[in-house]
Amino acid sequence: MRVVVTGHLGYIGTVLTPMLQAAGHTVTGIDSDLFAACTCAAAGPMPLVPGLARDIRDVTPDDFAGADAVVHLAGLSNDPMGDLDPEMTRDINFLGTMAVARAAKAAGARRFVFSSSCSNYGASGGDMIDEDAPFNPVTPYGRSKVEAELGLAKLADERFCPVYLRSATAYGVSPRLRFDLVLNNLVAWAVTTGQIRMKSDGSPWRPIVHIGDIAGAMLAALEAPEETVFDRAFNIGVTGHNYQIRDIARIVAEMVPDCRVTFAEDAEPDKRTYRVNCDRAARELPGFRPQWDPWKGAETLYQVCRAALTDTSDFEGPRYQRIGHLKQLIADGRIDATFRPVAQADEDRARAVS
Repeated sequence: MRVVVTGHLGYIGTVLTPMLQAAGHTVTGIDSDLFAACTCAAAGPMPLVPGLARDIRDVTPDDFAGADAVVHLAGLSNDPMGDLDPEMTRDINFLGTMAVARAAKAAGARRFVFSSSCSNYGASGGDMIDEDAPFNPVTPYGRSKVEAELGLAKLADERFCPVYLRSATAYGVSPRLRFDLVLNNLVAWAVTTGQIRMKSDGSPWRPIVHIGDIAGAMLAALEAPEETVFDRAFNIGVTGHNYQIRDIARIVAEMVPDCRVTFAEDAEPDKRTYRVNCDRAARELPGFRPQWDPWKGAETLYQVCRAALTDTSDFEGPRYQRIGHLKQLIADGRIDATFRPVAQADEDRARAVS
């Protein structure tokens, strides 16, 4: 199968693309590569994938010529980034997604695997929820993912098969490593300070899933029979891997020697709390077999953090915090307020004038 992966140079994309290649698929990518400076050599080499340097808002059908399927990862990837500019979040995560989908459909790509999020469920409390639960997003990021799912559903027909993978909160090692994710962040604090620093009171529930299992679900969604996945949503994770944040901290404490749990002075409850049932994917998505648990994930993160980090500035700064990196790019004049490279924005304005 010829597969185009948007966001192939990102946190999940750099884990997914070699998995697709190993499964025999021909892979190309589309990525604006804003996070080129976020590469972590200790986490392994960047995969070799042919790609286009393109903002997803600018794609055309030619960019998907010959593709059988698209895995759409590209976009603003978490709640803090979404909060930075809610209008821009919608522009990229919703309108950009629709631009990709329409271009892919026009080019003849039948399968469209959309990287959605359990943030769609928002503040659902402690009840276990499945894919039939109502949407209740509480952030611009969550709302943008909901809008994208609803928009993609309108494109579904006999020529176009979208499937929505609502991933739990990710963790794990990647060549484009991130530390703005709860388990990753707690391991980094433990390694560099001997403290597992809690930024909330530890009470919120969160489902967590390793990026290797997210990638495995995407491969499964590509290869599943069309009637199994057509216009359907799957929660991606393991039902037994719903934890309160303080429980995740205890897991980290088991895996990182000589550390203790502490709470930030301004720690308070996080309004984003939800527990997610992932049984549909385990039951109905052929080939999806999760391989990871948070203990194993924390152990691999521990080894990478020991090699890559010396103090908190290494992971709390702009290199491994996506919102911090975007702010730094804007401050340095490398991208504008629309998150486009300044050189590209200047070229667009020149063309408009001419």
